[in-house]
Amino acid sequence: MDMDYTQMRTWAEISLKNIEHNYKAMRARLKEGTRFLGVVKADAYGHGAVRVAERLQELQCDYLGVACIDEALSLRENGITLPILIMGYTPPQLVSRLLEYGLTQTVYSLPMAEEFSQEALRLGKKLKVHLKADSGMGRLGFICHGGRDPGQEMVLALKLPGLYPEGIFTHFAISDVCGDDFTEKQYGDFKALVERLEHKAGIKFAIKHCANSGAMINYDWSYGDMVRPGIMLYGLYPDKETGGIELRPVMELKARIAQIKELEAGDTVSYGRIYTAPGRRKIAVVTIGYADGLHRVLSGKMDVLIRGRRARQVGRICMDMCMVDVTEIPDAAVGDAVTIFGRDGSAYISLEEQAALAGTISWELLCAVSPRVPRVYLTD
Repeated sequence: MDMDYTQMRTWAEISLKNIEHNYKAMRARLKEGTRFLGVVKADAYGHGAVRVAERLQELQCDYLGVACIDEALSLRENGITLPILIMGYTPPQLVSRLLEYGLTQTVYSLPMAEEFSQEALRLGKKLKVHLKADSGMGRLGFICHGGRDPGQEMVLALKLPGLYPEGIFTHFAISDVCGDDFTEKQYGDFKALVERLEHKAGIKFAIKHCANSGAMINYDWSYGDMVRPGIMLYGLYPDKETGGIELRPVMELKARIAQIKELEAGDTVSYGRIYTAPGRRKIAVVTIGYADGLHRVLSGKMDVLIRGRRARQVGRICMDMCMVDVTEIPDAAVGDAVTIFGRDGSAYISLEEQAALAGTISWELLCAVSPRVPRVYLTD
């Protein structure tokens, strides 16, 4: 973005220095030889996948994880050469693109494996894949829990001539809760499956992985050959536990005061007239709304920061604007920066605070920051 941030109505500040700090803080927990996959799906949780991936590449991260082929191709086309694992669905018709761009595809069923192998062979090549086991998440994967053994199907997949099975992985459903038996059960089922497969198929997986952000904190015995932190890379914890890992939030969301007006007792604000001024109030119109990613459910619940002080948002959040009571901030002025989440001087509003008010998780709020909000990348 060429425009100076002082000219922007709304913007998100992204600290690449904090990306580096968080990466190194997690990397320090790993044994030598354990790989690190940085999850940059969903545009790096709203932070900008290309810029985040560039920084991770400079830091010699081992692997990147994305959700779909479009995300992977964007990284390749912007100069990212790290191995990239596509963790979601890819149509078999795009195997040629996977091969052309050197991408690793997740395979989670025998029919899928057969289609991908056949297409790779037609092109005279082998496709690098990671097999996905469903150990209890109930999402993608060969089901390997509840007494069900997908071993026969997976052995057939492993022996297909058009595939190179580099790795195998699973995903924990509740690893953000320390000491939960279900995570241990998932890990046990996954480990037993891997041992059976390696014995029956006569192979050795180069990369076995299952540790997401929650497991990074709570279950160090699950690290395996590679860890896959997502939200922690962006400075947020999956739960209240920190595991002794000191993280720094990467994104701060800012807007501006467009107008300040005086209300009299009985005046109402915004759609639905849900806010009525109890007396004379000073109201600032702020340049951010739900089209920018500010959830409408936060209407009348959230605070913002102006000149280092908290101020309550009032009335319904609109598509492009919201209103804030600045009666107690007499020096507030048109053009002032408004911090939606982040730091202003010594004052701080966390994303977790907003997520709790919205009845959701911080992941969702990060991903909701819309493309029309410019990302400003800070290196200091």
